[in-house]
Amino acid sequence: MNSARFAATVRRMHSDIVDLRSFYSTTLGRLAERSITMALSSIWAAMPNERLVGLGYTLPWLERFGGDAERVFAFMPATQGAVVWPTTGPAATALVFDEELPLVDACIDRMLLVHSLEHAENPRETLNEIWRVLSPAGRVVIVVPNRRGVWARFEHTPFGNGRPFSRGQLTELLREANFTPAAWSDALLFPPSQRRFMMRLHNVLERAGRRFWPIFSGVIVVEAQKRLYQGVPVAQRASRRVFVPVFSPHGATRLGRLSAPRHEAPTRPG
Repeated sequence: MNSARFAATVRRMHSDIVDLRSFYSTTLGRLAERSITMALSSIWAAMPNERLVGLGYTLPWLERFGGDAERVFAFMPATQGAVVWPTTGPAATALVFDEELPLVDACIDRMLLVHSLEHAENPRETLNEIWRVLSPAGRVVIVVPNRRGVWARFEHTPFGNGRPFSRGQLTELLREANFTPAAWSDALLFPPSQRRFMMRLHNVLERAGRRFWPIFSGVIVVEAQKRLYQGVPVAQRASRRVFVPVFSPHGATRLGRLSAPRHEAPTRPG
C-alpha cells in the first residue's frame, strides 16, 4: 500500500467534527438522529440530578436527555476536534484523550458514547477509563455501528468510518472491562439512501426492520452497568499522547547533549 492510499485509509478511520456537524444538518442526518433517539429512549432510565458526560459526538442527544441532569459535559476526542457547546451560557465541552479523562474516580453517574468507541485506538483501555470515572451505580450507554448492517458498508455517513462491532464482540469487550450489559436496542433499520423517495419511506422501513430484520440494523445500542464485585488489577500507565495546540507546521529542534558539571574532589588540609 502506497503512502497516499495509507493516509486516506487512516483518515476514514476518524470522523472530523466538521463532517459530523455537516452530516447531521442534512435530511439523512436528521432522520438518523431521530432513529437513534428512539432507540436511546427505549433503554434510558430516568436519573434525576445525575452527572452526565458524552464522549464523542453526542451533542444532539445531550440536549435531548440532559435536561434533568445536575451537570452535563461534552467530551470530544482530540482526533475528532471540538466545538463550543452550548451556544449560550458557560461552555461545557472539552478536548480529551479517551484513555485519560480529566475526571476524578467515581464522579460520573452516566456516560454516553456516540461516534467514539469505533474510533478508539484501544477500546478496552477506553472502557477501563470509563469504569474508573463512573460511580458505583454508574452506567455507560454505547452506540456503535453494527458490522452486519448496511450503514457500516457506505462511507457517505459517519457510521461507515471506524471499527464496527457485533453484539457478541461488544458483550465480550464490556465484560473484559467489568461491565454487565443490561439492555439492548437497535436503530437505523432503513437504508442510508440519499434519494428522496427512500427517505420518505424511512418510517415504514424502520418499523418493518424492527420486526423482520433487526440483526441488520445500522447501529447497536447497549446500556451496561458498572460491575464492582470483581477485582481489577492496578497498573501504572504512562501517557502515550501529549496534545499541544499547533497553528502551523513546525519541525523539532535538535538539542545537544548536556554534560553534568564536574566537581573537584575536596582536598585534605595539611
